[in-house]
Amino acid sequence: MQSPSQRPGRPGRRNFLKALAVAGVGGKTLLRSGNVKAAVDAARTVASVDRWPEMPQRTLGRTGFAASRLVFGCGAALSRGRKDDLLHAAFDAGVNVFDVGFRDYYNDAEKNLAPFLKQVRSRVFLISKAYAELDVEPNDRISPAQARHAAASWTKALDGSLRELDVDHVDAYYLMASYSPALVGSHEILNAASKAKQAGKFKHFGLSTHQNASRVLATAAKTGVYDLAQIAITPAGWYDWADKNILAGSPTMKNLHAELAEARKAGIGLIGMKAGRFLAGRKFLGWGNPAAFDEYYDDPFMKSGFSPYQRSYAYVLEHGLDCVNADMQQLSHLAENFAAAATSGKYFV
Repeated sequence: MQSPSQRPGRPGRRNFLKALAVAGVGGKTLLRSGNVKAAVDAARTVASVDRWPEMPQRTLGRTGFAASRLVFGCGAALSRGRKDDLLHAAFDAGVNVFDVGFRDYYNDAEKNLAPFLKQVRSRVFLISKAYAELDVEPNDRISPAQARHAAASWTKALDGSLRELDVDHVDAYYLMASYSPALVGSHEILNAASKAKQAGKFKHFGLSTHQNASRVLATAAKTGVYDLAQIAITPAGWYDWADKNILAGSPTMKNLHAELAEARKAGIGLIGMKAGRFLAGRKFLGWGNPAAFDEYYDDPFMKSGFSPYQRSYAYVLEHGLDCVNADMQQLSHLAENFAAAATSGKYFV
């Protein structure tokens, strides 16, 4: 894919970097990480045009799309309002994959993404998603009737997404919250996806999962139907949505290489999410632990100048993922995550 062209009236790379510097990236990094050196390095990186890297791309499985290694996660960022300047800044810098989700979970995010899409639609890879209505435990069997209801609810949500986005199709649509291998592999959901694809509603079928990811990913690979999988994974291993922690007994990400390779062999492009969520935590959970993954990093990487969040993103990108999805609600977040995704390859052989 060609690099995005500059639009009339939009800032070029040099002005983009100046805008980031004015946004106070160093101070924001200090507040997030408590690391003075990381804050200084972040500010210098943003302020120095010569040091700002190009965003590398990776082909997303059988989609054939050359995707920026950083995916802009729009769900939370746009749920309550438009942020066109932030979206354009990411696009101008080289981000060409934008991920959002349906109204029932992300409020107005799809609608708030639509104006930006009207200007760049042919030059970006657009992903949206919705969950299917299914109330079972992760490894329960499901009946044909449950699968039919789930598939129908997901198809209805897809149609709603197209209306909210004001587009006739998306590049990929996910089965969101895919914790049930039985549903992921069911004839009903695969048939619903096939019909939607034939109708031109999306080009590529995918899934996203925060839970039971190992079994879900293996099931998806066996079907030969899924083109993309967005998985919650960290340097320490699988992230588990159920308890907002690292999955008990999970192998480290380095030891999950074989599982990820099998999915890639099946043609599935792999996108990570929640790589930094465990570090940040939640206020009601005690805020989190920014140093939680430091034991998995070697000494040179620890001296990279990256913040804890940047280290997490860079590490997962270089240990089995094609791209990483990040929630970016401010220019400072974009700068920090962009630097990690753009330069992750420098620190691993």
